[in-house]
Amino acid sequence: MLNADIAATHNAAALFAALGDPTRLSLLATLSDGHQRSITGLSGNSELTRQAITKHLNVLQQAGLVESTRVGRESHYRFRPDRIDTMRAYLDSVSRQWDDAIDRLRSFVER
Repeated sequence: MLNADIAATHNAAALFAALGDPTRLSLLATLSDGHQRSITGLSGNSELTRQAITKHLNVLQQAGLVESTRVGRESHYRFRPDRIDTMRAYLDSVSRQWDDAIDRLRSFVER
């Protein structure tokens, strides 16, 4: 595996790990409307504490799926849809590899 492939795999793994939690998926779904929200705004209808929401947002931020800006004493979070494009590109690459492998197997079997 090339270094670029290894880096892409690690990058994709971090994204998929961040999305592997229902709470984080829910937070992204809420933020995907394009509006920035504070932790207070995100925890308003949740049974989770603001601390728990903050921990989930930190995971999403480390994966590059959200970014925050300070507004006074609060942090406001927004969704970064470009990271989903990174995931899509990775999945397309893996899909092409499988398609190529299946084509090679088909050619071998049909000889």
